[in-house]
Amino acid sequence: MQEMGQEVEIDRLPMDLLAYIFVFITSFTDLAQVSSVCKKWKQAVKQSIGRRENLSFAGWKMDDDSTARFVGYAYSIKELDISRSRWGCKITDNGLYRVSLAKCVSSLTSISLWGIAEITDKGVVQLISRANSLQHLNIGGTFITDESLFAIADSCPHLKSIVLWSCRHVTETGLLVLVHKCRKLESINVWGTRVPVDCFIGLLAVSPALQIKPKGLLLNVGSASMWPVA
Repeated sequence: MQEMGQEVEIDRLPMDLLAYIFVFITSFTDLAQVSSVCKKWKQAVKQSIGRRENLSFAGWKMDDDSTARFVGYAYSIKELDISRSRWGCKITDNGLYRVSLAKCVSSLTSISLWGIAEITDKGVVQLISRANSLQHLNIGGTFITDESLFAIADSCPHLKSIVLWSCRHVTETGLLVLVHKCRKLESINVWGTRVPVDCFIGLLAVSPALQIKPKGLLLNVGSASMWPVA
């Protein structure tokens, strides 16, 4: 009888208080279980996620369904981290498409898709084309090509930094278009790419203040930063 009484008392908690409590639950597995208790708790979970300013799935085993569902709840977030950091995490182009439909996407200032090997240009373009407020993008460890860079260049005028770590299918053409169109770009990480050193000279000619990382790549560039701006 005591347990039944406790359940009744918990049920009497107002929705806002429940949502406040659920904000402190960091496990997405636990949140999924909590949301299955009843309709009221499900709505409270939605509200708790909606209050967050950033959402990170790093370290969690996520898939297209769970990722799209939680991002759909998080209408106030500014930073989204979908990095693959655990075996069994599988997010595909379909997941990125569903994420792109979330209300928060147009307001996102930071997105990380680091290491998601299953995604292609198709999914990236669908997501990035709606992320018009984006300032920071980590897309390292993926198999994107220049097609994604062209979409980023066209859709992200406020971009300040981009990580292309080990993106071996991007070329000098894509990088030049990106730097030409993203005039606010301050930093670009091209470690592990297959572009020639001469490409970096061209990038610095377009944007002399651009930070090309890692810095060791610039050892052979010499005084490229002194070249006149094209």
